[in-house]
Amino acid sequence: MRVKICGLNPIRDVQLCLDQKVDFLGFIFYEKSPRNINIKDVKCLLNYNKQNSSFVAVTVNPTNEFIEKVILNNFDYIQLHGSETNQRIKEIKQKYNLKIIKAIKIKSEEDIYNYKIFTEADIILFDTPGMEKSIEFPRDLITKLPKGIKYALAGSISEDNVEIISKLGVNFFDLSSNLENEIGYKDHLKVKKFLKKIKKIDVKN
Repeated sequence: MRVKICGLNPIRDVQLCLDQKVDFLGFIFYEKSPRNINIKDVKCLLNYNKQNSSFVAVTVNPTNEFIEKVILNNFDYIQLHGSETNQRIKEIKQKYNLKIIKAIKIKSEEDIYNYKIFTEADIILFDTPGMEKSIEFPRDLITKLPKGIKYALAGSISEDNVEIISKLGVNFFDLSSNLENEIGYKDHLKVKKFLKKIKKIDVKN
């Protein structure tokens, strides 16, 4: 099973996540978000030994200029939450050699099939309708997906429900607010407890 922890602070949270072998570390570049990071702090990410972890830049309709100034050479993946088309995804991959996570907001059963549009994405993220809001959608919709789709699931995932969700066939979890006691501040104990739970589920499977 794989885990992405999103909304991290480049200074407070990174070393903990690397020590805990978190697969994907997400950093938000969206001014309306309380977890938006200061671009000046991006440089400090170069000081970490990522080992087998990947850094993800979470963006909304990023321009080429932004990608070149901030994302390139600092991140392994760029996560797209805006109105980016499949052609735009292809352009980013070809021009910058970045891997792409494309977020799809799920409001109804029809939305789940939008993954077919984004053939150029490396990973599809099935997310809640509101960015960074822990709103649930009917997770049993995931069972309608054909095998072989590379996807992650976000939205109200926690230590308490992750085992139940895993039984739907989900093996890639994206978390943020449920690992916090205060918006924008990850609770390191919650992070450790969640990852411990994931390891237990892995052993069972």
